[in-house]
Amino acid sequence: MTTTTWEDLVTSALLGTDRRPPAAGVPARSAGEDAPLALLDAAALHTVRRRAGLLPGPAAALPEPAPDDERPVPPEPARRRLAHLLADRSGSPSGGRRGAAPDLTELLPQWLSAANAHGYRAPASVLPALLDAARARTDLRPAALTFAGPRGLWLARLNPEWRYALRGAPGGTALPDPADAEAVRDLWDEGLFAERVALLGAVRAHDPDTAAALLASTWSTERAEDRLMFLDSLRTGLSDADEPFLEQALTDRSRNVRSTAAELLSALPRSAFARRMAARAATCVGLDRTGPEATVTVEAPHECDAGMQRDGVQPDPPPGRGERSWWLGQLVEAAPLTVWPARLGGRTPTDIVALPVADDWGDELHAAWCRAAVRQRDPDWARALLGPPTTPPATGPGTSSLAERSKLLSILPDAERALWVADFIAAHGLSEAFQLLGVCAVPWAEPLGRAVVDALDIARDAGSYPWSFSGVMGLAERCLDPGQADRLEVLTAVPDEPEGASPGAGGYWSEAFQRLVATLRLRAAMHAELLPVAPPPSPRT
Repeated sequence: MTTTTWEDLVTSALLGTDRRPPAAGVPARSAGEDAPLALLDAAALHTVRRRAGLLPGPAAALPEPAPDDERPVPPEPARRRLAHLLADRSGSPSGGRRGAAPDLTELLPQWLSAANAHGYRAPASVLPALLDAARARTDLRPAALTFAGPRGLWLARLNPEWRYALRGAPGGTALPDPADAEAVRDLWDEGLFAERVALLGAVRAHDPDTAAALLASTWSTERAEDRLMFLDSLRTGLSDADEPFLEQALTDRSRNVRSTAAELLSALPRSAFARRMAARAATCVGLDRTGPEATVTVEAPHECDAGMQRDGVQPDPPPGRGERSWWLGQLVEAAPLTVWPARLGGRTPTDIVALPVADDWGDELHAAWCRAAVRQRDPDWARALLGPPTTPPATGPGTSSLAERSKLLSILPDAERALWVADFIAAHGLSEAFQLLGVCAVPWAEPLGRAVVDALDIARDAGSYPWSFSGVMGLAERCLDPGQADRLEVLTAVPDEPEGASPGAGGYWSEAFQRLVATLRLRAAMHAELLPVAPPPSPRT
C-alpha cells in the first residue's frame, strides 16, 4: 500500500476530497463508500499509529512539597461564602440601574479582611480562584496574599500568571528566626524580593542595627527601583537609629532614592537633617510686630545651593510653578513643626495658622505646613490646619483642598476623625465629603453613619436622582455598621415625589436603599459565619 503521510490527509481535508482526493493508498471502508469516509478512516488509522509510536519523555522533577500553614481554616459556612464570592465575577453594571441586589465583588475585600483578622488560612481548594481574583484586582492583593499564606506563594511559583504574588506583598512568607544569622543571610542573598522585604522588617523589629548592616551589605549592588522600595519599607518602625543610613542615602545616585531619604529624615525631628532644614526655613519665615496686628512675613530663598540639593530640595520646579515658592515649600515641609512656636512668638499651632501672612504667601505657607503635619504625624497641627468642620472649605484656616484635608484627618484618632466628618456633612452636605469619608475607620462610628444616612434621606426628599450620590452610597454599603440594617428598612419604601422632582426618582431611591439594607445584612451574615466554632461540650461521665 502506498504510504500516505499525515500532511497529505490534512491537505485533502482542507481543500476538500472533490478537489484533492485521498491518495491512492487510502482504502475505502467497503465497496461503494465515498472519498470523505475513506479520508476519515485513514485519519483514524494514522492517529492510532502516531500515538502508539510515541516514546515517553523523561519524568519532570516533582516540586518541593507545599509548606505547612498552622493557621485554622474558616468554618464551613464561611468557606461556602468565599467560594460564592470568588465565583461571582459579574460586578456592577457599567451604567443604568444597579437594582436592589448587593454587589458581591465589593464584599470580597471585606470578607478577606475579616478572615485575616481572625487569623484564618485559605483552604487549599480555593487557592487557584483566590490567586486568579487577586491577579485581576490589585486592590485585593495584600489581603489575598496574607490569607493565601506560604502555600499561596508556593503555588504561585508553579504558574507564570500568578507571578505577581512573588513580587507583591510578603504576607504569609515563611521567614527564618531573626536570631538565626546564617538562615537570615541565606534568604537575604537568595530570596525573592518580597521575601527580602519581609525579612528586613522582621530583623528590624528584632535588632535594628543588624537590619541596617544587612541592608548596607548589598546596597551598592541593588537595582535603583529595589533600593527605593527597601528605603520605603523603613517607614514602618522608623526611628532615630535609621538616621545614619538615611544620611548616606542622601548621596545616592538615584534622585528618587535621595528624595525618599530626605522625606524620611524630615519625619525624625531630632535628626541633623531636620536641624539643617529648620535653620533654613527659619530664615525664610518670621514675625512682623510693627503693624496693628502681628503678621507672618516670608522671604523665599533666592537660590537652591548645593547643600539644599544634597538634602533633597529639587531645584527645578514643575511647569507653572515659580522657583522661589517651590524651594520655600520644600524647606518648610521638611522642617520640624516644633520650630514654629518658638519662631512665631510662642503661639500655639491654632494661633499660628490664624495669623495673617504678608504678600499673598499664605496659601503656599499653609500648604507646606499641611504636608509637614502629614509627614510628621502631628495631630495638634492637623487640628489647627483643619479648623472647625462647620467652616466653609473655601475659607478654612489651613487648606481648601479636600485631598489635603483627607490626609490631615488621617492623623487624628478614629473617633475624633469620624465626629469631624459627621459635623462637616451636617454643615455642608455630601457633595464635598466623599474624599473625607474614604479615610474614616470601618465600620463608621454611629454619629458618622447617622450623618451620612440623614444626608442621603434629605437628597431623596429633594427629588433628585440617586446617581449623583452613587459613590457615597457605595461607600455606605461597605462602611456602615451592619447593625444599622433594621433601622434603615423604613427608607426602602417608595417616597411620594415632591413637586418638581425628577421623574421616577423615588423608585430609584427605593432600589438604592433596598440594596443598602440587603448588603448590610449580608455583611452581618458574613461576619457571623467567620466567628470561630465553639467545640462541643465534653460528655458527662
